[in-house]
Amino acid sequence: MILFPAIDLKDGACVRLKLGLMEEATVFNTDPGAQAKSFAAAGAQWIHVVDLNGAFAGKPVNAGAVEQILKSVEVPVQLGGGIRTMATIEDWLSRGLSRVILGTVALRDPELVKEACKRFPGKIAVGIDAKGGRVAVEGWAETSDITVTELALKFEDAGAAAIIYTDIDRDGVLTGPNVEATAALARAISTPVIASGGVSSLDDLRALKAVASSGIAGVISGRAIYDGRIDVAEAIALLAE
Repeated sequence: MILFPAIDLKDGACVRLKLGLMEEATVFNTDPGAQAKSFAAAGAQWIHVVDLNGAFAGKPVNAGAVEQILKSVEVPVQLGGGIRTMATIEDWLSRGLSRVILGTVALRDPELVKEACKRFPGKIAVGIDAKGGRVAVEGWAETSDITVTELALKFEDAGAAAIIYTDIDRDGVLTGPNVEATAALARAISTPVIASGGVSSLDDLRALKAVASSGIAGVISGRAIYDGRIDVAEAIALLAE
């Protein structure tokens, strides 16, 4: 299992939100490049980045900060937030991103996601964020009627590199990941699943690792790393065992 240390960008700084609320943002670092470098130095194989302003605006906002990150590290970087058109996907990949994450557009325009998967094999992940099991979009500001599994199944044969599943009710509050729901999703689809939301300790990582055979390929952690509850190098070693 791969650990994806998270950098969430708001107004150019590294922040963490609580329950997906922009007004509940805590700034952890004003230098995204330095933050990425510290993750890479600890042995991170990937870095997960979210343009929070972009998710709400529906277009990239923190491009400068993302470019800083890309210049600072050689490890692959994946980015989500405000990526809604083929032109934006192409632009980000041309700047050196290894993978883009499509969230809102996966619900609004699944055909665009399928086309992107075809054009850029291995470089497209689908981000599915859920409140009470239902898919939330537009920076989590709106909840739809479709379930997580229903949406994930639409991309079964598309060739997506991964489904990134976030339980918003647990995001940024350190209550532990929704292991059961994540494993159930992973079992229902063939695409690898990356777990996100609520990871608070090495024990949480152990719990996810215990069900990794269901199809969970990775886990994203943010606040617990910034709070010092999870040491990146230690977490990577644990997941690699």
